[in-house]
Amino acid sequence: MTFIKNLNSLKLDILREIGNIGAGNAATSLSKLLNKTIDMKVPDVQIVSFDQMMEMAGGSENIVAGVFLRLEGDVPGSMFFMLPIEQANKFIRDMIGDSAIDLSQPPYDEIALSALQELGNILSGSYLSSLSDLTNLSLYPSVPALAIDMVGAIVTYGLIELSQVSDYAIVINTELVEKDHEVSKRVNGHFFLLPDPDSFSTLFQSLGVQEDE
Repeated sequence: MTFIKNLNSLKLDILREIGNIGAGNAATSLSKLLNKTIDMKVPDVQIVSFDQMMEMAGGSENIVAGVFLRLEGDVPGSMFFMLPIEQANKFIRDMIGDSAIDLSQPPYDEIALSALQELGNILSGSYLSSLSDLTNLSLYPSVPALAIDMVGAIVTYGLIELSQVSDYAIVINTELVEKDHEVSKRVNGHFFLLPDPDSFSTLFQSLGVQEDE
């Protein structure tokens, strides 16, 4: 794929900076929602194959809390956010004040699912807002689809159409640090941004980076 060959270190640095701005926005929103300090940062951005993407999320059979949405507008594409079940449980318990919540097996509490949906809205919305603000591009996210399932099942659901035209994803590794009573708890989540192939040139041109840079 030509656009993959053109994704040099400069472009990856730009994507990482966009990710860090989005992470900062998300951390502020989460801190207010949970009434505790949440720090988020993006240590690196990678380009990976779909198989590598699933391995980074713990393997195709690993159970995660996943949010998927479709992007329309100037840069069509898809976005996933995947979070380990243990961390999803912790966030949801803090959000709704119920220490008995457990998303590790069905049946799932409807209030817990609604809270998880809101968490997904906050996180994905923060990243998309930073991308839109920096690029001045119009982005229209679909209503996020929520799933607690194996990584492979979630990815397959979201990529039925995209897999016909692309084989790669942009991985925005996201590091969340929860600070509670002087104790820091660290967890890694993953944003998988999958612009449709034609969207790459539009994205970088909006940032002032030419195709051959």
